[in-house]
Parts: sequence; C-alpha cells; structure tokens
Amino acid sequence: MTKRTAILESPAPCCPSILASPLDAEEAAGLALGFTALADPVRLQVLSILAAAPEGEVCVCEFVEPLGKSQPTVSHHLKILADAGLVHGERRSKWVYYSLDRDRLADLRSAIDT
Repeated sequence: MTKRTAILESPAPCCPSILASPLDAEEAAGLALGFTALADPVRLQVLSILAAAPEGEVCVCEFVEPLGKSQPTVSHHLKILADAGLVHGERRSKWVYYSLDRDRLADLRSAIDT
C-alpha cells in the first residue's frame, strides 16, 4: 500500500475582499460612511430587528418600543442608515416601512473578510 499525502489548499473566496487592492478615495469614503453608520448600538439594534423581520420590512412605528427611544430619535437613526445605503424606506400613507439593503451590507462585510 502506498501512502498518499493530501495537500490542503485554502479555497478561493467567492468574493475577494475589497481591501485586496488599494482603495481609491471614493471607495474609501463610501466604506467609511457605511462603517460610521454601523458604529452605534441603536443602529445595530435597528439592523438586527430588520434582519429578523419575518416580512423583511418593519414600520417605523414598530421600532419605538423595542429600542426604548422616541419616534424622532428612531427616525434620526434610520435616516443615518438610509444615507449610508444600509436600509431603504418606502412611504405608505403616513408610515414608512424599512428594509435592509443586503447587497450594501455584503459589500461592507466583504471589505473586512480575509
């Protein structure tokens, strides 16, 4: 019997990190805007609520109680997330329903994947 030695290679990532090559100023600014928006506990809670939403969207009014914040404060945080491209809002009558931009979140995730 001959012994075979298996050489294990790291699988190639399906999506190479954005940081695999130098960033230009515009790319760096876009990433910084996204990461800055994530650098707040309330906004991270908002994203977790949206990620867990069975319908994939949440009415702005449904954030107030679980966050323990006033409606204007919730709206402020949602605006920051929307400006960073992390969430989208759709107005329906007097309410706005928010959903995650999963592609934008994936872009940020791939920027830090190694």
